[in-house]
Amino acid sequence: MRPGRGRLYGLVSVMTLIWALNFIFAKIALRSFPPLLLGPLRAATAAVLLAPVYAWARLRQKTEETWTLRDVVVLSVLGVFGITLNQVFFVLGMKSTSVAHAALVIATTPLQVMLLAAMRGQERITPRKVGGMAVAIGGIAVLNLGPGRDLHGATLGGDLFVLMGSLCFSLYTVFGKEVCGRHDVIKVNAIGYAAGALAGAPLLAQQAMRFDFAAVPGAGWWALAYMALLSSVVCYLIFYYALNHLPASRVAVFSYLQPVIASVAGLAILSEPITGAVAAGGLLVLSGVWITGRG
Repeated sequence: MRPGRGRLYGLVSVMTLIWALNFIFAKIALRSFPPLLLGPLRAATAAVLLAPVYAWARLRQKTEETWTLRDVVVLSVLGVFGITLNQVFFVLGMKSTSVAHAALVIATTPLQVMLLAAMRGQERITPRKVGGMAVAIGGIAVLNLGPGRDLHGATLGGDLFVLMGSLCFSLYTVFGKEVCGRHDVIKVNAIGYAAGALAGAPLLAQQAMRFDFAAVPGAGWWALAYMALLSSVVCYLIFYYALNHLPASRVAVFSYLQPVIASVAGLAILSEPITGAVAAGGLLVLSGVWITGRG
């Protein structure tokens, strides 16, 4: 039975809120964990949590899927980029930038996906899309060159780390499209996370050996649980469930709310001010992404 529109929009709203607050919980987790430990630890925890979801997906499967060696190799390599490097760069960036800056940089992910897809012949670049990208890039410039950046702890280096993480996820999205088109998306994500967790295992072990886990307060563990369970597992399940019943454009509209919610939450919870540069740059970034999406 097809779910009602109200239920679907409610789920997508919850997903948007969870992803927006993930920036806040990353900041909280980084008070307890060093970034080079937090990144692979989050990936490993999410991989473990996805294991029963993968098993459930296999049980309900009516026909057996055919996996080639190339599929597994491609997905494993993509897992290193889209999971391990994405998570590590994200937390490295969050350590030295603000919630608003990080959220707005990640909001440019659709532009990165479009450029990579165009390079592979999957997408056509139009003048409107070029104009939208120019507006969004102008917004990023305002964020980093405008006054008041030091007031909320944002640095260019932090923004660049977040951008690198976003680019890694864009690579995962574009180059994984072929594999995702042939296989169940839940299985693809579970295998991707497993590969990413294995790739990050040496770094995790190296960092864990000299870290005192007993000193981590409850807030640190709850923040890690939020990032691994809600942001990495629950949100992806909602996302793909919604895409099965709603047009992608409808689901994408909600992504414009994430930087707004994250910035307001950063102000309310972490006392990070919303400066004029953040407001102006944010408006340009979101406008550019919207124009590109309409092109």
